[in-house]
Amino acid sequence: MTAILVGLMTLLPSQMCAQTEYGFQKFSVENEFEENGFDWFRTPLLLAAGDKAKSNAMTIGWGGIGTLWQRTALTVYVAEKRYTKEFLDQSAYFTVMSFGEEHENVLHYMGTKSGRDGDKAQALGLHTAYTENGAPYYTEATVVVECKTMYAAPFDPKGFRSDVPKNMYRHFPAGIHSMYVGEVVNAWRK
Repeated sequence: MTAILVGLMTLLPSQMCAQTEYGFQKFSVENEFEENGFDWFRTPLLLAAGDKAKSNAMTIGWGGIGTLWQRTALTVYVAEKRYTKEFLDQSAYFTVMSFGEEHENVLHYMGTKSGRDGDKAQALGLHTAYTENGAPYYTEATVVVECKTMYAAPFDPKGFRSDVPKNMYRHFPAGIHSMYVGEVVNAWRK
């Protein structure tokens, strides 16, 4: 199975997709992911979902990368009242992106403004592109990981076994988070 996934994540030049037009090169998350999986989510990342008709992105700081159900998986968490959650719930695919220091303002803006109030990408001058599966991403990103959602569900407060989640949600206005587990189907970096 691993050989199949690695094969899927390595394109021949004749199979190059639109991402290469923007300076991205496909890479294997399993074999070439250079970031420490424990640290990757400690730096803010951008999560995007939707389609060509409408999409939204938000800054995330919670997540994980590893294996689940014999698949390379990426897990993200989105609070109930976040606008991006609507797009995640309707989309089969989502992307997680990292940006260079020169785009620090992108992560701040995307984390403090709501897409309900206007097109955040347009306000920042970002260029939206789409994977072959239709998932949105920004051409200014340095890494784009595309996932196909395998599982999604809100946290059940009955399952909180320590004070950490109880205290987190006691005064958290955005509501309980939902967990989205995506199978990594593509990854690109500049």
